[in-house]
Amino acid sequence: MFDVVVIGAGPAGASAALLTAKAGKKTLVVDNDKGVTKRAWIENHYGVKEITGPNLVETGKEQARKFGAEIVQGTVTDIVKTESGFRVETDEKQYKAKHVIVATGMLANLAEKAGLHTKPGTEPRVKTILDVDAAGKTNIDGIWAAGTIAGVSMHTIITAGDGAKVAINVISEMNGERYVDHDILKS
Repeated sequence: MFDVVVIGAGPAGASAALLTAKAGKKTLVVDNDKGVTKRAWIENHYGVKEITGPNLVETGKEQARKFGAEIVQGTVTDIVKTESGFRVETDEKQYKAKHVIVATGMLANLAEKAGLHTKPGTEPRVKTILDVDAAGKTNIDGIWAAGTIAGVSMHTIITAGDGAKVAINVISEMNGERYVDHDILKS
């Protein structure tokens, strides 16, 4: 049983996984390796002079792994509510989770199959997004959404920030109090 299963390892998903894993939550990321960031050239990301999309994605995965997140390649085919949380089904395996963060970028077909409410997209070329509240909660308690699928701008810095925001909200709910993650310089 994972505390959190994140679907998607782009900027939103990897950012969410980095924070949930760093907070000590047993975290799994399932990624199909088809994200649009893999085709990007990025010069508008604060703190990064320039980077290729593939390098940004790999760096994000490495950061999440550093804190204990497990990352597997696969395509999630369904999310099913169970007595103890959720069953996340892939093309090859099933995983149990207490919380799920959907960070599938421009792809809403999984969300619709799982019964999540959608609405028209807000970005060019993004036809459908999930209907979420300000915290990233969907209509199904325990399923959250972050990044482009949650209606934020496709810019990597914004989707990464949204993934972090949603992760902090998930961790806070799990802990029963507001979670803060601040590191300080080591002397």
